[in-house]
Amino acid sequence: MGTVYAVIEGRTDRLPGLHPLAARRPRTQERLREAVKDFADSQTLNATRHVEALRPYRADEFGPGPAAPSEAHIQAANGLIGTLRRQLMDHANQVRRAADAATRAPTTRNLHLLLDRKDRAGSWVKEVEKVWDFYFELFGQRQSRYADWLLATDRIALDCYQAIYTGLDIPRSIPSPAPFTFMATGFTPSTFRRGVALTKIGKRANPFPVVQLPLHRLINPWTLGAVHHEVSHNIQSDLGLWEEVPKRVAARLRQAGLDPALASIWARWNKEIWADLCGLLLGGPAIVPSLMDVVAMTPKRAQSFNPAGVHPTPYLRTFINLELLRRMGFTAEAETYRRLWTRMYPSARLGTIPPAMLESFAQANVQVVDTIGFQPYAQLGNKSLAAVTSFRPTHDKMTQEAAARIASGTDPGIIPERFLVGAARWAVDHDLAPPGRITDNFYRALVRR
Repeated sequence: MGTVYAVIEGRTDRLPGLHPLAARRPRTQERLREAVKDFADSQTLNATRHVEALRPYRADEFGPGPAAPSEAHIQAANGLIGTLRRQLMDHANQVRRAADAATRAPTTRNLHLLLDRKDRAGSWVKEVEKVWDFYFELFGQRQSRYADWLLATDRIALDCYQAIYTGLDIPRSIPSPAPFTFMATGFTPSTFRRGVALTKIGKRANPFPVVQLPLHRLINPWTLGAVHHEVSHNIQSDLGLWEEVPKRVAARLRQAGLDPALASIWARWNKEIWADLCGLLLGGPAIVPSLMDVVAMTPKRAQSFNPAGVHPTPYLRTFINLELLRRMGFTAEAETYRRLWTRMYPSARLGTIPPAMLESFAQANVQVVDTIGFQPYAQLGNKSLAAVTSFRPTHDKMTQEAAARIASGTDPGIIPERFLVGAARWAVDHDLAPPGRITDNFYRALVRR
């Protein structure tokens, strides 16, 4: 047996019968328990504070002005965050219970249980943060210098919805919340539809339409036909036409004798074609050059055929829109744009578009435009899309007058918001004012409504 020495007044006395480490064991065990408790308490504290930090948004925290997100948008985001937050609370409670057990009995098994609950809670924190951060950034832009621009595009998007839903001959539930626009530099225009699983929020259902607009579109408002297009994707979805349209397109083309493989390609293109055509019906002829701003590219790219693509080949896409423009009664404008397009692309056979697609295109194009734009759908109250809403020559006169007013800084009057993109395009194309002034007056006209 070992010997312990006691130091008393400078003397060393031997204390027989005790091992030197035995006297230190109680203190060591005490320190271990303290360390376990401190660690366990910190995990409970961290988890609890995570729950507190990922709080619901307040209605007033993104500014008091009209550009701020509406109460409906805040409530929709909070509804999603609240569901996730309740699950995070459950994880935090599991961490607390495991921490209590480890504090009472600091065994390796209890510590492993605490680590497991800590890891699960940490993973869930990241999931909730992803959702919370997405809406925080989305809403937070409304406190930036771009708030008025986003308010303006919100109003264009809302007007597009109102034009469609007030033109229906069938009662439909009013979609809410309204579309919400935001700026994303370095990206092309896009949209996140209502109710669709969104990767940015962990593949959870998006509660309202979100329209993403790049800065290079916002600074050139005459290119904002993108709003009409992206909102039209949401309108097609909200009306329940997401599945119906491709079936109708494929059936019409097969009935006309088109090769089934080509008919399936047109059916796959249906959503982009529907958004193009609906956007054109909502915004008028100026939507065509806004589209051409995007799809006009080198002949090699414009005529590069992607057999799995959801967008029509750029070269063909303009002709699809021109067919609708002609059907809308703007034959002179359609012919002018056709001449411009064929001057840029004098041959259709320089790219990789299959010969069978080119040979059947003219006939198929007429049938697809007719099927989407001019045939009745039950979802539209047995009306056609063109009958629900269509930009008419009288609207074109309104747009031109509004262009002159925007150029001079005068209030454009009661003209619908969706027509003002065309007014800006007319003002720029006819040199009615410097582009910067047109931009400023365009946004001012929309914001002060």
